[in-house]
Amino acid sequence: MFDTRPDREAEVVLVGRSNVGKSTLMRELTGHSFDTGGKPGVTREPNHYDWAPEDFVLTDLPGFGFMSGVDEDRREAIKTGIVRYLEAYADHVLVGVLVVDGKSVVDIIDRHSGPDSIPYDVEMFHFLRDLEIPVVVAVNKMDKVDDRDERLNDLCDRLGLLPPWKQWQDTIAPITATRGRIEPLTEAVRTHLHEQGRDDLFKFF
Repeated sequence: MFDTRPDREAEVVLVGRSNVGKSTLMRELTGHSFDTGGKPGVTREPNHYDWAPEDFVLTDLPGFGFMSGVDEDRREAIKTGIVRYLEAYADHVLVGVLVVDGKSVVDIIDRHSGPDSIPYDVEMFHFLRDLEIPVVVAVNKMDKVDDRDERLNDLCDRLGLLPPWKQWQDTIAPITATRGRIEPLTEAVRTHLHEQGRDDLFKFF
C-alpha cells in the first residue's frame, strides 16, 4: 500500500482525518489536481508530488478516522500504514502538516477524549513530535469559524500547548484552503525548513 514513494531525500507530509481538506490543500501547494470528493476516504494511497530534478517530495497521506462506508478493519489498516510510513521515513520528513477542520476539531477531540482513549488528532500531533518531526497544525476551513481566537486557543489547550495561540505561529496555522488563504501555513513551514538549512525549498511554499 505504501511502497510507491519516489526516491527522494527530503519530504513534507500532510496527515489528518478524512474530509478535512488535505487534497484541496495539496492542490493549492502544487497547482496540481488530485482526487477530491465529498465522500470521505477518497485518498486511500499516499499521493506523492515530486518536482524532478529537485530532491524533494510532498506527500498527502490517506485520511484516518471514521469514514462512512469503510469498515473498521480497513480504517485500522490505513492508520497502521500511516504510522509505519512515518516511522520508516521520519529521518527524511522535514515537516509534518497535521490538517484539521477548524470548525469541528475541538468538538471531535472532546468527544473522543476519555480515560482509555486519546483522540486521533492529539495522538498524531504527539506521535509526529515523538518522531522529532516538526509539526504544523493547518487549521482549515477557518472561513466557517466565528469565534476564531477562542477556537484556536481551545485547540492549543487540547494539544498541550499553552494558549494564547498567537505565540505558536510556527505550529498553529489558520487557513482556508478552498479560497487559497494558506499564507500562515507556508510561513510556518518555511520557519521549520529554515531551521534545517533548507531555504532552497522555499520556492515550493
